Amino acid sequence: MPPVAVEVWRGDRVESRHRASAAVVDRAGRTLLAVGDPDQPVYPRSAIKPIQAVPLVESGAAAAFGLDEDELALACASHGGEPVHVRSVGAWLARLGLVESALACGPHPPSHTPSAELLIAHGKRPTRLHNNCSGKHAAMLTLARHLGASALGYERPDHPVQRAVRTVLDELTDGAVLDPPAIDGCGVPTWAVPLRALALAFARLGTPDQLPPARRDACRRIALAMVRQPLMVAGSGRLCTALLELGGGLLAKTGAEGVYVAAMPGRGLGLALKVEDGASRAAEVTLLATLERLGWLPGPVLRDLGRFARPILRNHAGTEVGRILPAPGWLGDAP
Repeated sequence: MPPVAVEVWRGDRVESRHRASAAVVDRAGRTLLAVGDPDQPVYPRSAIKPIQAVPLVESGAAAAFGLDEDELALACASHGGEPVHVRSVGAWLARLGLVESALACGPHPPSHTPSAELLIAHGKRPTRLHNNCSGKHAAMLTLARHLGASALGYERPDHPVQRAVRTVLDELTDGAVLDPPAIDGCGVPTWAVPLRALALAFARLGTPDQLPPARRDACRRIALAMVRQPLMVAGSGRLCTALLELGGGLLAKTGAEGVYVAAMPGRGLGLALKVEDGASRAAEVTLLATLERLGWLPGPVLRDLGRFARPILRNHAGTEVGRILPAPGWLGDAP
């Protein structure tokens, strides 16, 4: 059973506990840290978006369609549906000669509360452009156009776009992809991979110097876009954006159901974790506690990220009633 990673305190008692597994792997496949069940297959969900973007760049599609760093960051994004995200994806589609209905993802309200409230105030309904995955879908449509494949059905597992994504994921994980895929919340395939293999893929994404030239260059462009355009990757008040803004090159990406990945470019290390009950609130606390233990984040930075590392619980009147904290035994004697 995975160890307890996070405790939720209400008053002076622990009210809830979240268990997690984690793995840290170098780009050669050596495991430096294994906690819980690192060989359990997990669906990476949106954490895999930077890898899903690799065929876009590696194929030449990004260059052929003149994608800038904002758009490459959006290809990796789980954005909050802020106006800058929506405008950028809309303009991208227009350059492709496509409209919002070409996106296979369904509409949902922005996760960025002020943006959602703005829509309501103007009597507007959310569109597919507001979907947190709309940038990834625009990227997949771009790849379809470049490959000469139909834009219809690009989300299906047998489409050339999804076959290209699966090939890259399988190669970066040393053949660890498990078939058949399930369907992600936005409609595209999500393949299960062991947590340890997911960490390996991100180690190689972050430090791609040993990869073939085209893939190496693609990984570098994607990582650079994420670091240079952090707002596009997530948005205002989001942990992914806050970590990318640190300036040290750390890559981090969240996925649904308690998944988080990170990579330390230059060190050749990748991290992947999964909170067993799928709680996002626990995944953020677990990630930051793990990064602190690994020495990937200095103390002053962690203090600045306190709202994510040790969130305060408040009732509807705004009164502080508890905290979400790393469990004292998380990582045990791990280095």
